[in-house]
Amino acid sequence: MNGALTIGTLDGANVEIRDAVRHENFFLFDLTVEEVEATLSAGYNLRHLYETIPAFRSVIDALYSGQFSRGDHDLFRPLLDSLLGYDPYLLFADYESYVRCQDQVAEAYRNQAAWSRMSILNTARMGAFSSDHSIDEYRHKISNIHQVSVPIAQSAQSPRPRP
Repeated sequence: MNGALTIGTLDGANVEIRDAVRHENFFLFDLTVEEVEATLSAGYNLRHLYETIPAFRSVIDALYSGQFSRGDHDLFRPLLDSLLGYDPYLLFADYESYVRCQDQVAEAYRNQAAWSRMSILNTARMGAFSSDHSIDEYRHKISNIHQVSVPIAQSAQSPRPRP
């Protein structure tokens, strides 16, 4: 609810968030369902991505080299070894889509008036995701608990009624 613009995939709450803030105020990257199915049926090959996408390879190599960990070559090794060996969520398959999305974000940010408008609209349309709204929705739809109004006693020191 802070006006931050979302960069995300269409899974989980992002589906509902994108509907609420509208697609023009949401930065989407992701493989489509059809692309995921095609990738998996063709045999998802992380090594192929590493070998054929120079920018991707550069990022992986930089992480392995210790460039982002003050020369510690082992800091990211367990994570990278794991992901390069098994990527069930196709994180690396989304790499190029994510980079293109980041380029769109950078372009949008250059127009500060439009960026501010998008941020304001995101804030205004996020009410459905506030904790108060969520709790009220759970109370009503899931637990079937009815709201109870509790009158607030007026203090002898306060001559005006409280709202």
